[in-house]
Formats: sequence, structure tokens, C-alpha cells
Amino acid sequence: MTPNGAPEASAVKGLTVLVAGASSASGTAVCAALAAGGAKVVAVGSSAARLEKALAGVPGAELRTCDLSLPGDVASLASDLQETYGGIDGLIHLVGGWRGGRSLEDQSDEDWDFLQKNILGTLRNVSRSFYPQLVASGHGRLAIVSSTSVDDPTPGNAGYAATKAAAETWIQSIAAGFSDTDAAAVVLVVKALVDDAMRQAQPERKFPGYTDVSALGEAAVRLFATDAARLNGRRISLVPA
Repeated sequence: MTPNGAPEASAVKGLTVLVAGASSASGTAVCAALAAGGAKVVAVGSSAARLEKALAGVPGAELRTCDLSLPGDVASLASDLQETYGGIDGLIHLVGGWRGGRSLEDQSDEDWDFLQKNILGTLRNVSRSFYPQLVASGHGRLAIVSSTSVDDPTPGNAGYAATKAAAETWIQSIAAGFSDTDAAAVVLVVKALVDDAMRQAQPERKFPGYTDVSALGEAAVRLFATDAARLNGRRISLVPA
């Protein structure tokens, strides 16, 4: 609940929130939760076809294609959203992917480049381009999804865990910059995410410790119902008890 007793979802009403990586199952869930609360959702992905398919059930979502690994393209997107909406109020960064193996030797240079580009490079680009808008918003929220592997890395997931750790450090740097403002940057931590399609594909599997994408959507909405000073810089576990 918000301080005035209104439902948490009302905290996003009228706000403009960009969801990066929106065509994934987690992106769709986050977009749906934000839209249900009355937010203007800007759903960003690299494929128009995937966005249209994934977001067909999210009314009012504005679909934008952008290669978030290209700083110039991201800067153009930020300029356009500044002109169209006066800037954004929230940025939920869900771009990523996993690469790994059974050992350090199994992880190729191509794996490393993929992780650096998709997890860290895209975060660096969007946070730099949208930072001024989030500070100016009065409601600014920036969140990423990280992994429990940062706390418990293995040789096989070394590249993934190291890149996630770097992304968390980047967020902490942003949080330091957000101090004494109404903006907040946070890390949402999961073991892994699960959705209905995964359950249907493997009905015998239990997915222990996995976080449902719907819970991620709810967490994204709660960010806007929580005071920035209490939220900024936090690392919030979404791993089920």
C-alpha cells in the first residue's frame, strides 16, 4: 500500500515507464503490470515482430524498436521520448541472456562478448541517456534484474556472474548520483525466472527457487510506491522463501 492507503498499482498511474527487453516473458509481465496500474508503457526491443507478438495483450503499450547496444540509437530514443512525453519516469532494464558451460574453458570469447554487450553495454547506454530524465521526473526509478550467482559463482558461470556483478556496481554508482534526489536505482535479485510457457513445456519440473515473472511485474510496480530514500541503492531479493 502507498502511504495514503491507495493500492500500490495507483502509484504508477500517469507515469511513463520504459521497459527495455520488453519482448521477453519477463518484459511482457512487467509491461502488463505497469499498464494495469495506469502507466504509459514504452516497450523497447530489437525486433518489431517479437514486440508485436509479445505485447499484443497489453493495451496502450507503445512499441519501440532500438538496438540498445548502440549509444547513438539510444540517445536518439531518449531525445524522442523527451520531446514526446517530457521524459520518462521509470526504466526497467531486462536486457540480458545467459552464456556459460561446465568449466572456465567451456566459455568462449564469443560468450564473453555477448554478455558484455547485452547485460552491461545496454545498461550503460540506457542509464547514461535517460539519467537526466529520471532525476528530473520527481518519481524516477531505475531497476535491473540480477542473479544469485553473483553471491555464489562457479567456474561454469564465471562470465555471467562477473558481468552481473559489474552491472550491480554500475547501479550502485547511479544510486550514489541519485542521492538527495527523488530518484532511486535498485537491483532485483532472482535465482532464475519462470513463466507459464516453461511450466507447460516441462509439467513434471518443479522449478525450485525460481521467481514467477508475475512477481517481477508486481515488484516493478512497488518501486513507485516506495519512498526513494528508503529504496535507493537497495539489493532486493525476489527469491521465493
